[in-house]
Amino acid sequence: MKTAIYPGTFDPVTSGHIDLIGRAAAIFERVVVAIAENKNKAPLFDLEERVELVKAAAAHWNNVEVVGFATLLVDCARLHDAQVVLRGLRAVSDFEYEFQLAWMNRRLSAQLETLFLTPSEQYAFLSSSMIREIAKLGGDVTGFVPAAVQAALLKKFAT
Repeated sequence: MKTAIYPGTFDPVTSGHIDLIGRAAAIFERVVVAIAENKNKAPLFDLEERVELVKAAAAHWNNVEVVGFATLLVDCARLHDAQVVLRGLRAVSDFEYEFQLAWMNRRLSAQLETLFLTPSEQYAFLSSSMIREIAKLGGDVTGFVPAAVQAALLKKFAT
């Protein structure tokens, strides 16, 4: 059984993330969406909130599991018996950083392969930081994020 792990901070999860999760769910028998705690960043949503928002958005795929983690990705992958790391590439500018991560993960765990996926064209420009900024300034994020995320953003930025 092939299991893929799709790591990220998902703060917030976007329609582009959900697009990649859905396409991965069609390719792999099991997909683990691994949400990083990442104490080096100041997330808008805490880890538990992000896990719940992604779970709600991915609930219609029965082969998708959503977990939080605060370890090395390779350790999380081992824990969940993943053989493949999925990484999203929106633009050429993402490639160098993602390529470095793939090499490091391979050095840390030779059994773990990295597969790069690109989002559907309509989501190629989306980023979590862009969505946070639009929502913070009162802009409409309809279509850029799942409905539950839009509601959470409205609540978060309500004054």
